[in-house]
Amino acid sequence: MEISSATTPRHGAHLRRSDIPAALPAARRASGAGAVLGAVLDHGPVARSTVARLTGLSPAAVSGHCGVLMGRGLLRESRETTGRRGLGRPHVPVEVDADRYLVAGAHIAVTHTTLSLVDLRGRIVAEERRPHEDIAPGPVLDGLAARLPRLVTAHAQGRTVLALGAATGHWVDPAAGVVVRHPQLGWRDVAVRSVLADATGLPVHVDSHARALARAEQLLGQRATRSSAVLLFVGNVVDAAFVTAGAVHQGPRSAAGRVAHLPVGAADGGSASCTCRVRGCLASEVSEAALVRQAAAAGLPVPSFPALLERALAGEPVARELFLRRARLVGRAAAVLLDMIDPATLVVVEPGAGRLPECLAALRSEVAERSWVCDDPERRVVPSSFTGSVLATAGPAVALGALYDDPLGPWPALPAVS
Repeated sequence: MEISSATTPRHGAHLRRSDIPAALPAARRASGAGAVLGAVLDHGPVARSTVARLTGLSPAAVSGHCGVLMGRGLLRESRETTGRRGLGRPHVPVEVDADRYLVAGAHIAVTHTTLSLVDLRGRIVAEERRPHEDIAPGPVLDGLAARLPRLVTAHAQGRTVLALGAATGHWVDPAAGVVVRHPQLGWRDVAVRSVLADATGLPVHVDSHARALARAEQLLGQRATRSSAVLLFVGNVVDAAFVTAGAVHQGPRSAAGRVAHLPVGAADGGSASCTCRVRGCLASEVSEAALVRQAAAAGLPVPSFPALLERALAGEPVARELFLRRARLVGRAAAVLLDMIDPATLVVVEPGAGRLPECLAALRSEVAERSWVCDDPERRVVPSSFTGSVLATAGPAVALGALYDDPLGPWPALPAVS
């Protein structure tokens, strides 16, 4: 991987939407090569004949795509096998080659950034989390670009980095590569893609963290999310992503997923007001900052949300009750989303649901009581597949999703094949 020399990036704190360069060509979703690569990711090592049955493509088309993908270094042949008891003609399965390339990812949270590397099977190779020293776009993006070469040198082991994915909360326009609005960071129309591409020399893909994690579930997580799903992200930022007909929905302005201000009708009237002027809206009740405030009010001052989570995992009664209350309120929002969208699966990205069984049970119970369409919450409401590694997964998932959508597209580090 080549990282360009440090230059002063063009930070977009005052960028106008009209100044944003034209979007890159859209990825060719569901291309034949992408379908083959995805089938091999799911089932490899796998025979080409099986890939043909899985994708509905002809054996000749699958062989052609496999040849091209092997030429690009994305697939490789595995050990030759035969049928049971050595019967039948030998065949040579193919699998994703995880030894040549990596994808980098950056997640920009309210309090810190997470930089990570994953292989082409989505396995985390390295991650590094740093608190913000300054939340302005310049220092944050400069810091990410400066840290990446060191992380690659320490952990890549000769593998080439194909691209950088960047994810954050709130309103992100992936076509323009711009964070349109992030109120907690104070960012508005920040050209993340162009800044990071100039600073690193890599292709950069940008999206919201909820959409990135929905794509990660489709690629690497729960197969029930492939065609229809809602992903509800609950952290310092509260937002959602919607999968319909196999595609992650963005909306005409890329603003889909703003669910932070859903009224959840807290029985105690709500613990805080919000900028939306609705007392007891979802974000004001269940965000990480809200839980830290609630803990202090309950006589359990903690320095941070991770510290509160550790207290809950250790069995501290006040901390556990706060997470149970959070789970019940998230369950109310989940019931609304289930009734509005009627997805096959609703994924909850929230550490209580992922790590405290009683919280997941309370959330599902609330859904069962309040939803008109979900009569099987134990099957349809599930925790994230990436509990414990959510932020390290979100950034790379943006670029990894683009690669699997369009493996024959413009990836400069891959060899050109005809």
